[in-house]
Amino acid sequence: MVIEVEITGADEIERKLRALANPRLAKNAARRSARKAMAIVRDAARNNAKTLDDPSTSEQIYKEIVMQPGKSRDKNTVVMRVGVRGGARIPYTNNAQNRQSGRVGQSYQTDGRVFYWRFLEFGTSRQPPTPFMRPALENNIQAVTDSFAQNFSAELDKELAKL
Repeated sequence: MVIEVEITGADEIERKLRALANPRLAKNAARRSARKAMAIVRDAARNNAKTLDDPSTSEQIYKEIVMQPGKSRDKNTVVMRVGVRGGARIPYTNNAQNRQSGRVGQSYQTDGRVFYWRFLEFGTSRQPPTPFMRPALENNIQAVTDSFAQNFSAELDKELAKL
């Protein structure tokens, strides 16, 4: 799969970053812009998940799709993640911590979280995948890039106006 992204106006953003001269303010502006841009993916994933949710059950996958900042070892990198709350981990595996807490063998369903989203997204040996998270990014990657570029330029203008 090949994804092509075109970013225009990078020269002006680079000029603004040099004029700002404070990496912390630039990173804060980038974080705010990334949050606004990734909201497009979050909303698309929620809309995709609504079509998969069973109305006869109380669990709803779309309510568990969230956006949160991620961490990176590089201090100049901004990471914004969109995913299903609870992640792709299996909460109650047979490990020392779960044995000590007495959770081994209990249900995966905890705190209203939907554990079965990964079965829908990636499929099982008996069920083909019906992805809702991956198409949310694939279909909106140019819109996310454009939104980030526009918002980042506007956020840099706001920071420069404060100086």
